[in-house]
Amino acid sequence: MFTGIIEEQGTVKRIEKTDEQSVTLTISAATILEDVKTGDSIAVNGICLTVTRFTSEDFQVDVMPETVKATSLNRLHAGSGVNLERAMQVNDRFGGHFISGHVDGIGAITKKEKEENAVYYNIKAEKNASALLMKKGSIAVDGISLTVFDVQEETFTVSLIPHTTAVTTLGNKKMGDIVNLEYDMLGKYVRNILDHQTVKSAGY
Repeated sequence: MFTGIIEEQGTVKRIEKTDEQSVTLTISAATILEDVKTGDSIAVNGICLTVTRFTSEDFQVDVMPETVKATSLNRLHAGSGVNLERAMQVNDRFGGHFISGHVDGIGAITKKEKEENAVYYNIKAEKNASALLMKKGSIAVDGISLTVFDVQEETFTVSLIPHTTAVTTLGNKKMGDIVNLEYDMLGKYVRNILDHQTVKSAGY
């Protein structure tokens, strides 16, 4: 589990194809490596990945074909910046919201606008995603815990404070860029229950 409070930006050093669609990523980092162990979970742009090897300067993760296809990882290249967060600890402060690291889909930035000390992003999500979003609710965008400020039929709006803009990769994103989205866990459970009740009441 993660909180969406990004600890640092890492840099992709190498991307190696291990099969037709699976890859191994080597990512340089500093803070993340302070207590890393083989088998640890690290969120990379919001995607929960397992550390398979590490040195004092970088760590390595294997990425399955399904993850490559369903997330923005297939758009990374050597030199790309990535948001990094270690799995939460029981004794830590809990500053964001519960994030599993299981990305639900991708979205595209359709608008980026600065207003005083904030930067507003409009993001176009998948069809029917608005059912999982609500004003003042939470969403993880590239692993960053953010508050939803507005919801429309196909887009939603989030806002970044200067600190988030400075310490995450989202600050450098522009219109047309793709981001990973993970919707609020509670909302997904509620929708799943309601969907099953609808099917049951229909006699299926």
